[in-house]
Amino acid sequence: MIRYLLSLLGPTLMLSTMATAANAQDGVEAEAYWSMAIHGGAGTIDRDKITPEKDAEIRAALNKALAIGSDILKDGGSAMDAVTATIISMENDPNFNAGKGAVFTWDKTNELDSSIMDGSDLSAGAVAGINGTKNPILLARAVKENSPHVMLSGEGANQFSREQGLEQVTPDYYATPQRLQQIEAVLAKEISAADVDYKFGTVGVVAQDRGGDMAAGTSTGGMTGKRWGRIGDSPIIGAGTYADNRSCAISATGSGEYFIRLGVAHEICARIRIRFSEAIKEAQIEVPKDANGNDTYVVHGSEFQLSDEEIQQIADDVIAELGELGGDGGIIYATPWGQAGYSFNTAGMYRGRATSEGEASVAIYGDE
Repeated sequence: MIRYLLSLLGPTLMLSTMATAANAQDGVEAEAYWSMAIHGGAGTIDRDKITPEKDAEIRAALNKALAIGSDILKDGGSAMDAVTATIISMENDPNFNAGKGAVFTWDKTNELDSSIMDGSDLSAGAVAGINGTKNPILLARAVKENSPHVMLSGEGANQFSREQGLEQVTPDYYATPQRLQQIEAVLAKEISAADVDYKFGTVGVVAQDRGGDMAAGTSTGGMTGKRWGRIGDSPIIGAGTYADNRSCAISATGSGEYFIRLGVAHEICARIRIRFSEAIKEAQIEVPKDANGNDTYVVHGSEFQLSDEEIQQIADDVIAELGELGGDGGIIYATPWGQAGYSFNTAGMYRGRATSEGEASVAIYGDE
């Protein structure tokens, strides 16, 4: 029946159905696949603005983070654990604007944001405007798992962190010479906050585990020189982070106000879910009828997937709309069908991806 169905479907559905049939024939279940993607910020990242030494340092940090998550997924670990551990690695690295190395506010303090979401049940946790917690992603996950809420902020979130027994740090932990120089330059009006932020940004991870579950997480130090308790998209479920087993997992980085207005993370996932539903209906229409006018076969979603090109187009379309609004940045995605990738409208994005198919790579510049 599979071969009969193949003759009825278009090239996109046919190729993926063939892959599904081949996997079943080889005794490999779809759940055996895993994938992940990471980002460390997007913006004006040009080769002439990064020294060879810093280039190598950033790639090493990306490779280290990618390896941590990949090892968890290879061993059958959960997408949630892979996302958490990978983000911890990046929060601990001063090359990124998250955890240690977080940027400074106008008042020379640190206000960190983070969020995480489980695509298996749509549970989520987020924190905004916090300090004192070494790894904000752990606090976001604690909110998800140990509280009745989705988002906590400010001193209340700090108190919850202490009650949860999470590792605490003093304010000087976040500070690095580079970040101090940046805020001094902004306050002296020698450089704009935008020029600073888009070089070293937010971190995020998306993953699908061998069980088919998806997760997404994002963590940031916010915006250099921000005032009045400004909060961007990173801790907002649906804007900077979203995961749904039915469609995708997304983490975003860039000009947060625009990601919030467009609801970028949820928008991409919703379009993928709708397109997949449409694809099944289109395939069912092509199934021949019997003498009584009834379908001779019922098409099941497990028989095919959306193509790489369709997924990429959906992501690119949303990022194009972001650009039309005036927003810069990008996203990483993972899908239920083992795809992992990116879309961004900036000169570069710190990024990496790995899958069970053996693909593992990191990149910085837009032409890589």
